[in-house]
Amino acid sequence: TSGQKAKVQSLTGAPFDFSRVQRTLPRAPELIQEPAHWLQGKPTTLGELRGKVIAVHFYAYQCINCQRNLPHYTAWHKDYANEGLVVIGIQTPETSSERNPTSVASAAKKEGIQYPILMDAQSLNWNAWGTTMWPSVYLIDRQGYIRQWWTGEMNWQGNPGEQKMRAQIEAMLKEPS
Repeated sequence: TSGQKAKVQSLTGAPFDFSRVQRTLPRAPELIQEPAHWLQGKPTTLGELRGKVIAVHFYAYQCINCQRNLPHYTAWHKDYANEGLVVIGIQTPETSSERNPTSVASAAKKEGIQYPILMDAQSLNWNAWGTTMWPSVYLIDRQGYIRQWWTGEMNWQGNPGEQKMRAQIEAMLKEPS
C-alpha cells in the first residue's frame, strides 16, 4: 500500500538514480620510487604515463606461478607497445634470495624481459596497492583508473585468464585518450 511505501521511504530516504554515477573504479596508486629502484628501463611515474594503458604486474622471480605468467606480459609488451600499452614489472621478494638486485636482473635477462622492472625489496608498492599474492597484475586505463586485475596464474587449470586480460587490454587501447 502507499502508506507502507511512504513508511519505508521515510526510513531509507528518496530513491537514488545510480545512472548518474560517473566512475566507481579506484585510481591506481603512484609508484613508490624510494627506496625501490629500477633494475631496467628509465624511472617513470604513473602520472607521467597518463594517456597510456598500463599493465603493472607484481611478481617474485622464483615463484613458479609468476614464471608461468611472465611470457604473457612479455607478449603483451611485444604485441601492444606500439599501440600505447606500457608494461611494468614490480619484483617484490617472497624469499630472502629474491632481495638481491643482481639475481633479479639476471633472471629478467634470462626470461627475455625488455619492459621496465622496479625492485621493491621493502614491499612498499606491494602494500600501497593492497596486493596479497604473487603473481598479481593490474590494468590501468588512460585516466589512471584500475579497470581489471588478476591474482594468481592466469591460465591455471584451463582458465582463460590471459585471454580475458588480453581482450580487456585491446578494448582499453581502442578507447580515446
